[in-house]
Amino acid sequence: MTDIGIRPADADDIPAIVDMLADDALGATRESPDDLRPYFAAYERLQSDPNQFVMVAVREDRVVGTFQLTIVPGLSRRGSTRSVIEGVRVHSSERGNGLGQLMIEWAVAESRRQGCSLVQLTSDTARPDAHRFYERLGFVGSHVGFKLAL
Repeated sequence: MTDIGIRPADADDIPAIVDMLADDALGATRESPDDLRPYFAAYERLQSDPNQFVMVAVREDRVVGTFQLTIVPGLSRRGSTRSVIEGVRVHSSERGNGLGQLMIEWAVAESRRQGCSLVQLTSDTARPDAHRFYERLGFVGSHVGFKLAL
């Protein structure tokens, strides 16, 4: 994995990121790679927030993974800061090679650097392989998540 770099995403990476977000059964129903305008608008909002890190993993100038790390200051847990990992995707050609672990390890290390006391993430109930992956990395399925579509 020494030939993989992790860096902040730039606007030129958006098409590759969206392709990865759409490249599975769940993503195919909720992503629209044919219209990138909302993704570019979201990217601009994210770029203006210092607590947002949209990252890509790159091999030979090709985006092969992505994730978002959000730093969340809070009052609970004695005023602690936590981080949230979202949108973790590995290009289909790279799955099973340790890239996902590398990205999560980067996110955890950056969370520590940011002074976070907790790293959290959610994973759709339809992704049991992802659940096993996160558990193998030390994450615990300790909560039940809820969503309300608006």
